[in-house]
Amino acid sequence: MKIINTLIIATFLGACTKSNPQNEINDALDSLHYYASTADQKNYIDLFSKNAIFFGTDIKERWSIDSFELYVESRFSTGVGWTYKPKSRNIFVSKNKRTAWFDELIENKSYGVFRGTGVLILENSEWKIAQYNLLLPIPNNYLQKYANEIKKHYGNN
Repeated sequence: MKIINTLIIATFLGACTKSNPQNEINDALDSLHYYASTADQKNYIDLFSKNAIFFGTDIKERWSIDSFELYVESRFSTGVGWTYKPKSRNIFVSKNKRTAWFDELIENKSYGVFRGTGVLILENSEWKIAQYNLLLPIPNNYLQKYANEIKKHYGNN
């Protein structure tokens, strides 16, 4: 009887300590924003997968993790990063629990609310960001006005 009770307790404790992918992903994304705000380059970059891609707000900002790391280094070496505070987040995990995708609204004091979307993969038992896409949502009423300005900027009249 003692053995059965021990097995039941061990099984229960094992189930309680099993990680929840959504919590781990949420922690990774919160860490991303925290490390960016403290200009902690090493911990920030360590959150990305080895083949990650980062999309910035400019159409030319499609960075492999290696080129993005150079950009991050140039910014963080000054001791100043960037601060985005999460306002809301949706996380979805694949059936095999090895891939996840998300969308979040994040707020920057100077620029307002942005949307971040991306993909995470389970890499060596850790959730790593494989793709992050930062964009500034444009209200539909302003879309044509800003689309015209953007076309002019890039020379696409």
